[in-house]
Amino acid sequence: MSGTARVRKAPPRAWQRMLSGRRLNILDPSPLDIEIRDIAHGLARVARWNGQTVGEHSFSVAQHSLLVDRIVGLIAPASPADHLAALLHDAPEYVIGDIISPFKSVIGEAYKTVEARIEHAIHLRFGIPYDPDGRCKRLIKSADTVAAYFEAVALAGFAPDEARRFFGNPQVSETDIAAYLAPWPTGKAQAAFLARFAEAEAAFAAAE
Repeated sequence: MSGTARVRKAPPRAWQRMLSGRRLNILDPSPLDIEIRDIAHGLARVARWNGQTVGEHSFSVAQHSLLVDRIVGLIAPASPADHLAALLHDAPEYVIGDIISPFKSVIGEAYKTVEARIEHAIHLRFGIPYDPDGRCKRLIKSADTVAAYFEAVALAGFAPDEARRFFGNPQVSETDIAAYLAPWPTGKAQAAFLARFAEAEAAFAAAE
């Protein structure tokens, strides 16, 4: 064997080609292969609730991400880094899709491992700080749960009492987030996600 180390290549099916031309290895993702326009494009076309929502359009993960970002600022003091992390909290789904919770439990650790690797690469790509005590993660989880309650009632056919059994009592008023609860066309969701990302990234950079 020569002194040159062998490069371990991923199986062909581990690579996902993006519209930007980037090719992302989903088993060993590189931050250099992640582009925000690919993320926005993908998330605007991934449906929440497995597509089982009311309205002419699907309720996309891009729109859900904007809703969570909005709720984060309503339930607690949030830094620019918190908002950027909230906006990108489901960003791995631009590659792996939004799998409903019952199916995630069937798949098990394999899904979680791939999701965690892509999330780590995204955080490196956009400079999202390490969260040593889990404060930001807990804040986003709380906002995500509030969003799920309102989505369940407004979009997915849940009665309020049923939604409360799953998601608890919401911590914010529906009035403050009503604009996010009517499903948007794909183009609007994608454009709104990109615009909010630009704002959040600029605020984050200014705070550094």
